[in-house]
This record gives sequence, C-alpha cells and structure tokens, in this order.
Amino acid sequence: MFRCLRPLLWCLCLSAALPASLAAAAENPANPLITDRGLFRPLIVVADSADDPDFQRMLARLETRRAAFEEREMLLYTLAGGRGERAGRPMTEAEVGALVEAMKLDPQGPTTVILVGKDGGKKMQLEGYVAPQQVFDIIDRMPMRQREAGQNR
Repeated sequence: MFRCLRPLLWCLCLSAALPASLAAAAENPANPLITDRGLFRPLIVVADSADDPDFQRMLARLETRRAAFEEREMLLYTLAGGRGERAGRPMTEAEVGALVEAMKLDPQGPTTVILVGKDGGKKMQLEGYVAPQQVFDIIDRMPMRQREAGQNR
C-alpha cells in the first residue's frame, strides 16, 4: 500500500514547492532591494528630474534628520531623471530598471515616496513631499520596530 502512495506524496511535495521556486525565479536578480531584505527599510524617492522642488525638499529634510533615519535602519534610494542612487552610490541601468519594475514606478510621474519594510513589502506610497516624521511614525508603529526599540533600551 505504501508503494502506491510514494509517487503521490512525491508529486504533492513538488507541487507545494513549485510556486515558491517560481516566485523566487520571477524576482529580477538585478533588483537591489533583494539584498536589503531583512537588513534595511528602504525609502525610495522618485522624481522625473533632480530639480523637482518636492524631490529637493525631501532630500534636504532627510539630511537634517539623518540620525533618526539611521536609527530606524533605513536606506535611501533616489531615482531622478533616469538615474538612480542607493545610499549615495550610483546604481546600474539594470538595477534602476529592476527597481522601477519591482515597485511599479512611473519615473516620469509626480514625485513619489515609497517605504519598503525589512520584509520587502511596500508599507507606504505617497505622491509629493512627505515629511520625514510621517515616515518615521509609520515605521515606529511596526511590530518589528517596536521589538527593536525595546531591545535597544
């Protein structure tokens, strides 16, 4: 009796593993967010031009709140005028393309701010200028952040 169940069990195991492996294969290896998962909370600021006032204001305000930004284990991505930076370092065209695709961004659209959690999921997406404190408040309400804050005390 067990001999006839073996092929059935084998098929069930394979069918359960297949969707997970397909999902992993569907992720573009050029996407820099993959390496950030579990380590950082990426904040992505996208504008059609580096001269965009909302883009400039967002970056300037984030700079004044650098300590709070780093305390929350965040990582800044900027995309403007077709160019991208990750933590102040240039990204390749493949990385920019993979990030745009993964986050379903419109690089020619209005300034957009996206917060990605350590789990890789989108936690916030807003258009225009977003006050850094608004982003910090969202993070501070996350259960993982609350555990981190408790451990740091």
